[in-house]
Amino acid sequence: MTGATVPAGTADGAAEASAVRALWEPLGIPGIVDVHTHFMPDRVLRKVWAYFDQVGPLTGRTWPITYRFDEERRIEILRDLGVRRFTSLNYPHRAGMAQWLNEWSAEFAASYEACLHSATFYPEPGAGAYVAAAIDAGAQVFKAHVQVGDYDPNDPLLDPVWEVLAERRVPVVIHAGHGPAPGTFTGPAGMVRLLQRYPGLVLVVAHMGLPDYGAFLDLVEQHDGVHLDTTMAFTRFTEETAPFPRAELPRLRDLGQRVLFGSDFPNIPYPYLESVRAVVDLDLGDDWLRGVLHDNAVRLFGLD
Repeated sequence: MTGATVPAGTADGAAEASAVRALWEPLGIPGIVDVHTHFMPDRVLRKVWAYFDQVGPLTGRTWPITYRFDEERRIEILRDLGVRRFTSLNYPHRAGMAQWLNEWSAEFAASYEACLHSATFYPEPGAGAYVAAAIDAGAQVFKAHVQVGDYDPNDPLLDPVWEVLAERRVPVVIHAGHGPAPGTFTGPAGMVRLLQRYPGLVLVVAHMGLPDYGAFLDLVEQHDGVHLDTTMAFTRFTEETAPFPRAELPRLRDLGQRVLFGSDFPNIPYPYLESVRAVVDLDLGDDWLRGVLHDNAVRLFGLD
């Protein structure tokens, strides 16, 4: 299945919306569920954008923010593209931030019905208590960012967090892989140890765990609660430095019920269309696509 193209860098307008809809509408689904989008307090988001503005000097690759618009415009773009549910996925980089971010995220989800109530945490005293409180308040998904937070997922301060998340079976979108940029504690080894300790966790490994795709596919095979999101994977931008092994496509197809679509909107260096088309162009079948773009997330999060 292929769709119309739009010029590189197109970030809004009817052309891109039409091209994206041409990819998912023939599948007979009501739209896309994007499990990896970011809506943050303005001053936090501006710091994130400032970081990406400096990625070029740091890594040798430029990273233009394609959707550098105000909040209402970004919501409108997702709606036009046919994204029927999305997340806010805030994450702290130091102690003392998580509860404030959770309060902001709760208010944001209350303002936008399409947004899954998102929350986060950090290895700090009291984290288990505020995670439990966030779940009681309706949190549907948590975000953990091992690279940005620069913490060991097996830090003892997180034990109460993992205990409550495993018990309550609330999904966690976790950036645990080395890509797009490695961190002190990133990589599959930390996840292997975590799942040995808390096998009941429901994890959605961001970015397909790139570049260690095979190791994270192993974890999906070994643990019923482990999923992958497609964020940035398979796109031309990522394939240049961390190509997905073609030999793993049959396994990806077979594990399709635990693969969820993610985009990293708005912080992507290419149009949203490329995120969707990259998944479509894997040519793993319409049933697989229906699951990835919509049905798997609906089932995981118990959506209508």
